[in-house]
Amino acid sequence: MKSKPQEKIIDHHEKGVDVPYDKINPETLRNMIQELVTRDGADWGDPGGTLEDKIAQVLKQLKNKQVKVVFDLKSETANIVSCL
Repeated sequence: MKSKPQEKIIDHHEKGVDVPYDKINPETLRNMIQELVTRDGADWGDPGGTLEDKIAQVLKQLKNKQVKVVFDLKSETANIVSCL
């Protein structure tokens, strides 16, 4: 009986590591959040909100585990992503 060749499983998802936000230097975390909320195409609803309001909103989402910081092993970059 011939054995079938094993199929190679290809994972197209990026490999990442969750990074606890409270372990990140506060200034670094603030810079990450600021980059996120000022990114082209970012939709933050009320256009009248200040930068500080938007940063506070993301910090609250981090604390409530609605978003998380992920370090992408492939690109060696960190990003804030939804937990959904």
